[in-house]
Amino acid sequence: MFPELLIGSYGVTGLLVLFLLLVIGIIVIIFVAKVAFFVLPAAVIALVVWWLTGGNEVYAGIAFLVIAVISLAKR
Repeated sequence: MFPELLIGSYGVTGLLVLFLLLVIGIIVIIFVAKVAFFVLPAAVIALVVWWLTGGNEVYAGIAFLVIAVISLAKR
C-alpha cells in the first residue's frame, strides 16, 4: 500500500541493521545464560567450601576448578 509508511524513516538499510543487532543481542544473551549455568554449580560448591573452611580461598578455588572440570567432562 504505502511502503514508506511501513518502513518508516529508517529505510531498508536501517531495518537490516536493526535486525542484525537484534540477532546479535539474542546470541549474546544465550551465551551469557549458558556461561552462567555452567559456572553456577561450581560457584555454589566453592562458596560452601569457603564457608565451611572459615574463608580459605585456596580450598574454595580448588573446589571450583574440580567442579568445573567435572562439568566439562560430562559434556
